[in-house]
Amino acid sequence: MILDLQQFIRTERPAWDELEALLKKIEDDPHLRLSLEQTRRFHYLYDRASSDLLRISTFASSPEIVRHLEAMVARAYGEIHETRDPRRRFLFLDWFTRELPRTFRKHILAFWCSLGLTLLGASFGAGILYVDPDSKETFMPFSHLMQKPSERVAHEEKEKGKELNGRKAGFAGQLMTHNIRVSLFTLALGMTYGVGTVIILFYNGVMIGAISLDYIQDGQTRFLIGWLLPHGSVEIPSVMIAGQAGFVLASALIGSRQRLTLLGRLQAVRNDLVTLIGGFSLLLVWAGIIEAFFSQYHEPVLPYEVKIAFGLIQLTLLFSFLTFSGRKAGPEETPR
Repeated sequence: MILDLQQFIRTERPAWDELEALLKKIEDDPHLRLSLEQTRRFHYLYDRASSDLLRISTFASSPEIVRHLEAMVARAYGEIHETRDPRRRFLFLDWFTRELPRTFRKHILAFWCSLGLTLLGASFGAGILYVDPDSKETFMPFSHLMQKPSERVAHEEKEKGKELNGRKAGFAGQLMTHNIRVSLFTLALGMTYGVGTVIILFYNGVMIGAISLDYIQDGQTRFLIGWLLPHGSVEIPSVMIAGQAGFVLASALIGSRQRLTLLGRLQAVRNDLVTLIGGFSLLLVWAGIIEAFFSQYHEPVLPYEVKIAFGLIQLTLLFSFLTFSGRKAGPEETPR
């Protein structure tokens, strides 16, 4: 077959350039969905480039054109015959701003259970301490909480955050690892069909309620809110999200209304659990930083009003992020 190589290249070059541009568009955005017309055009350009490669590959005088076509056809083949779900290609920003809040809302009923248990525990802890003040030792997990709140406040305001000078980074690391470990344990206890998760959430609530009432009764409400809110506005919801994940796991284990096998049910929630784990772990890293570098400063160094305002803004942003971020243009996700 006689082929005018230069005329052939001039004729086919626009189609090659069009295929190249379409490939770049697809590769730059893994979440791109082509319309039916675009898909047909893409397949046509791929077939045409493949045919051109076959026709031109016998010309020893055009190795660069052959290599270019080979690479482009190979890329197009990979996109056409890709078996991996494009949503599985991990992009951190997309995962954080879209996938995480959507997964949270998808299992919002499990979160309400987690929140309800925490509030129930807080009410129980405050009630027990109110009725029996001598039970304080039972609820307080740390030695510095055993002293009278007003004494601790006086000590903290006198020290002005100096106790952690030179070791704030280490303290932040300890907080992160401890809180993440507790949260993962709360999730893992979902394997007990949720019983262990219920206990952990309730006990955390008991501690929060008892500590809060102790400070309020001693007239240290302002200090309590200023100390707890900056990091607690992220840390406490993170533990509740861990509880949410624990209930998602427990629901998959129970699965009485589902026709899937146990393995199938676990596989169905696997990605959601990983997403929730990543979400509360990142939030707890941030909470650890705030607690070490911000929450430990009190008046006169840092006014309590500033700390309270910071915590409220942070809580509002977290609520808005989980509630509104990543919403689809069409019907919203179905909560479970």
